[in-house]
Amino acid sequence: MNYLFTSESVSEGHPDKVSDQISDAILDNMLAQDEHAHVACETLCTTGQVVIAGEVSCKGWVDIQQIVRKTIAEIGYTKAEYKFEAESCGILTALHAQSQDINQGVSRATEDEQGAGDQGMMFGYATDETDNFMPLTLDLAHTLVYTLARIRKEGKQMLYLRPDSKSQVTIEYDEQNQPIRIDTIVLSTQHDESTVEGQKSKVERIKVTPELIKKDVIEILLPRVAKRDSRYGHLLHNFLADKNAKLLVNPTGNFVIGGPHGDTGLTGRKIIVDTYGGRGAHGGGAFSGKDPSKVDRSAAYAARWIAKHLVAAGVAHEALVQVSYAIGVAEPVSVYVNTYGTAKIGMSDAEIAQTITKIFDLRPAAIIRSLKLTQPMYEETAKYGHVGRTNEVVKKTFLDADGNEYTREVELFTWEKLDRLEEVKRAFGMME
Repeated sequence: MNYLFTSESVSEGHPDKVSDQISDAILDNMLAQDEHAHVACETLCTTGQVVIAGEVSCKGWVDIQQIVRKTIAEIGYTKAEYKFEAESCGILTALHAQSQDINQGVSRATEDEQGAGDQGMMFGYATDETDNFMPLTLDLAHTLVYTLARIRKEGKQMLYLRPDSKSQVTIEYDEQNQPIRIDTIVLSTQHDESTVEGQKSKVERIKVTPELIKKDVIEILLPRVAKRDSRYGHLLHNFLADKNAKLLVNPTGNFVIGGPHGDTGLTGRKIIVDTYGGRGAHGGGAFSGKDPSKVDRSAAYAARWIAKHLVAAGVAHEALVQVSYAIGVAEPVSVYVNTYGTAKIGMSDAEIAQTITKIFDLRPAAIIRSLKLTQPMYEETAKYGHVGRTNEVVKKTFLDADGNEYTREVELFTWEKLDRLEEVKRAFGMME
């Protein structure tokens, strides 16, 4: 029997994502000055106010105020009418030194003996459902709000858009777990009360309604999203022609009040959006604002790295990897694999798990070294998902201790690389 599955995403202007981006921007600027910085930075944002709290150990000094304002401006909160604006919001900083009790469990005489920064279990997941090995429901949900933000920043169409938005995608799957149609798309976007339309010779200010936004979603947004995905673009085209499909745009009506003025934002409150949209599993630990000595972050990235290799190598159609740790202990307590019965080789999931421990060193220091996690690479992860992204080298701008900008190259999303693929194939007898 066919079934429905749903995932959601939120834009960079969503209040929780604003908080995530601020926390990770502060982390990046600290790592840019001190790659061994230990950072646990939490952000709260609300009407006209940002509160920064947490524990740090950093040899450099960063201008928190300037970093916060720069991040908020880049997101798009630059107008006083939003009631949360980059230049005028108040910023309260309450950062203090990291606990020595925690630090003694992490720091060791030799690098490879570095203990885990906390206990806990972390999960990574991959599926061959999409080219980026992500669940299609989440991939489409991310693409909708990402593309909407691009349209807003281009400033040529849908001129009424404001930064805050959410998406939700429901897909119908057949009994073989193959996506066959999009059943429902929910899209809510913050907007101006009115907008200007027409040519220079005839300018007309009209009220922004859900009907207007829905029309623009159908005629502008969805065609752009469909062009992005050659593998599943036809599902969006079919969706628009499907009389039984549901497109719900701003279903509550007006969405003028939004962002941190509409809802208080907190770091780490969108962990399912950040990962797999409800597929697989989640250990409960958030990512943003944490340096890589925290296995909540680094081990979750490593688990994705492994799961992606298993699927890309052809070991299974779908894979979930769990890694767990004890605080202060380097070696993981357990490594678990679940292929949901999709394994293509004559090995049990337990045997697959045992094999991957011989390929991937899952001690915290080894993960950090393999994935180059001491780079200031994290602000980009704080919007549109930490996984399923493009591994690339980019130039990023940071602020030095005097508030001056400087640029350096950074490799992003290293856990998306398939750099051990041949080794994995060989270990599982997949080499031709």
